[in-house]
Amino acid sequence: MVKSRLMSRSTLSSTIIGVIPQESKDDQEDDMSSLHSIGTAAVVVQVTGTNWPRPSYTLLVTGLCRFKMETLLQESPYLVASVTQLDKLSEDFDEFTKKHGGDLDNLADNFREQAGKLVDMLDISIPVVAKLKKMLENLPSQHLPDICAAIVKASYAEKIQVLDAVDLNERFKKALPLLMRQIEGLTLLQKARKDRVGVEIVARKKGDPFGRPGNMKRALNKISTDFDDDDDADSDEINDLEQKIKSAHMPEHALKAVMKEIKRLKKMPQQMPEHAMIRNYLELMSELPWSKSSKDILDIEQARRDLDVDHYGLEKLKKRVLEYFAIRQLKNSLKGPILCFVGPPGVGKTSIGRSIAQTLGREFHRISLGGVCDQSDIRGHRRTYIGSMPGRIIHGIRLVGTNNPVFLLDEVDKLGKSLHGDPAAALLEVLDPEQNHTFTDHYLNVPFDLSQVLFIATANNMATIPAALLDRMELIQIPGYTQEEKCNIATRHLISKQFKEHGLTAEQLQIPVDSTKMIISKYTREAGVRNLERKIGAVCRAVAVRVAEGMSKSKQEKRETPKSEEKKQVINNSLPENLSQDATTMAHPPEMPICIDEAAIKDILGPPQFESEVSQRLVQPGVAVGLAWTVMGGEIMFVEATRMDGEGKLILTGQLGDVMKESANLAMNWVRANAKKLTFGNGKSLLAGKDIHIHFPAGAVGKDGPSAGVTIATVLVSLFSGQLVRSDTAMTGEITLRGLVLPVGGIKEKVLGAHRAGIRRVILPKRNMKDLYEIPNNVKGEMSFIFASQLEDVLNAAFDNGFPALPMEDVTPSKL
Repeated sequence: MVKSRLMSRSTLSSTIIGVIPQESKDDQEDDMSSLHSIGTAAVVVQVTGTNWPRPSYTLLVTGLCRFKMETLLQESPYLVASVTQLDKLSEDFDEFTKKHGGDLDNLADNFREQAGKLVDMLDISIPVVAKLKKMLENLPSQHLPDICAAIVKASYAEKIQVLDAVDLNERFKKALPLLMRQIEGLTLLQKARKDRVGVEIVARKKGDPFGRPGNMKRALNKISTDFDDDDDADSDEINDLEQKIKSAHMPEHALKAVMKEIKRLKKMPQQMPEHAMIRNYLELMSELPWSKSSKDILDIEQARRDLDVDHYGLEKLKKRVLEYFAIRQLKNSLKGPILCFVGPPGVGKTSIGRSIAQTLGREFHRISLGGVCDQSDIRGHRRTYIGSMPGRIIHGIRLVGTNNPVFLLDEVDKLGKSLHGDPAAALLEVLDPEQNHTFTDHYLNVPFDLSQVLFIATANNMATIPAALLDRMELIQIPGYTQEEKCNIATRHLISKQFKEHGLTAEQLQIPVDSTKMIISKYTREAGVRNLERKIGAVCRAVAVRVAEGMSKSKQEKRETPKSEEKKQVINNSLPENLSQDATTMAHPPEMPICIDEAAIKDILGPPQFESEVSQRLVQPGVAVGLAWTVMGGEIMFVEATRMDGEGKLILTGQLGDVMKESANLAMNWVRANAKKLTFGNGKSLLAGKDIHIHFPAGAVGKDGPSAGVTIATVLVSLFSGQLVRSDTAMTGEITLRGLVLPVGGIKEKVLGAHRAGIRRVILPKRNMKDLYEIPNNVKGEMSFIFASQLEDVLNAAFDNGFPALPMEDVTPSKL
């Protein structure tokens, strides 16, 4: 055994090292006192090994001579010792015979003869045996004992004795009995095999197709147990591994492949690098839960209560989960659904997946797919090179230990693509209910059943998910939370969670509902609750400082109490009996609990970050409020227009996409075509000697989409007419060249975004009326919706008392 801390491969290559055994095979590897005094100097020829699943390296070395370790000079980072050489590298066998006489020559001839006899008993068709036979024919006699002691089965102590035999004559005498014992054992083994064949032939003739090989097996086992050593220990481990494989209850096709690999492993020397690879593969196959599954908890009422306790709102999502519970209770063989939660960050997509697993009583495993650009992360690597490993799916199955866990594929919309393949394409087989029952990982190379796994994917944006992958998943939209829902989530979950993380209690800190609403409305404007949780955490940290300072002062006062006890006693005695206790209380008024009010919030969090700017922005013509959908949720968007001297150009700024530029041109052309109807005069005169500049603020953010058409048209009409657009109104919708208002997407997100911004009046396309059924009732009760099918409807609703140029009786906007 090499007793050294491993150096780098480049350092070890072609380096002379000392190979020193331990005194006993059972000694601890790091025990320096157990090192044997005699070792072998060797040169490193090759370094092979693998880092997965654990570092395992093999050094191929060539022995040079024996040495004796005198003094250990260094233990870290590797061992260094002063040694004395015991053998001569270039000494000839003739020189040995001159020193020891003819007895050594006869002993060497006998040893060579027995070694040849041993090799002849082996299977010459094996390349290693043929190479060994050729090597023995040309091997110098003085090296015979060392070579043969290494290849025969012998105990650890017997091999140490051969190593310690510095005298060549003694070395031959130590190694020859080992060689003779090996020959005798092989002779008995060959005889036993012949006898077994004869017994089986006789048994078949007598009509017993199997015979009774039990006695023969025991005889063979007795012969094999006579040879003690590392090979026997390795054989025992392989047998244990074989028993684990048989108890794994894997399918027939997998068992057949595994047994084939076991046969290869038994014939393969332990020193070969492929030995470790096959062993890792077999260990993985034996640890996979081929038939092990967790029992589902199918109490629907309890599941509903658990989901309501863990998450507030998300009714559509909870409804779908309870439907799965109900069907699973009626039918045991139901395949796991492929769900995809789509919504902005911080709305609870990941946490609801964990809650589903706990409610079902299943194991939970999360796989983050953000930035993954190699299909091997999904399908695994092929077992053709060192360091190969299974994909994340099989690795997760191995970790959870059951074949029906809940798998959360997080950020599935952020998968990459590179020269190493497309992981989104590799997921097609995983997420297809018609294919995933025979999912084949490249490392396993045998099908594994994933049909019982409940896959839940999360995404922020559907636009970046390939269409084929999107088709395999059942989409559930999670648009975001209203202010009321955020307040309930903060009261039920976030505040208590932050109290626990900061070591505070309700007796030390209280955050009233009004303070929570102020933080939500003036310090956060998001679809989720992550920033809200951060703000509550900031409040808790500030209070924790006050509490810690109060505890420090209290401890300091306790230390000062003995010194001033007499003075306090004198003061108390001088006061009336009924005032002494009150005076003490007034001197140290209680500070707990600390109640967070509006002033405290401003002191801790600073001035409000979000104030309503709608009324300030809409104080002049040419400004309107639109609604936009983003991956972070719905937002309001101001659109501004101005007119200046120029050449009749339309200027668009704000980092706009092609679709939005086309919407601006459509709106401009509609206004020009209807200039007379709008009392603007001739449409040609609108741009005569004038340039129109339309700007979308927040120019650093890219914008695109058709839903700004009605807003741009309203802005242009306001600019040309000089009328102000109502400051409490926002709008969205696509327009056509004939003035029709077409439906758009993201209505729920946009309405919630307008509600967060304090806007209570929204103009929507009439064909989007159906989308309002998903909006919470409390939001619909606080807002007014006007549905338009033409641009005239929009203009009449956007201006106070309608647009004067348009007859009110011709416009009939629908109001919810």
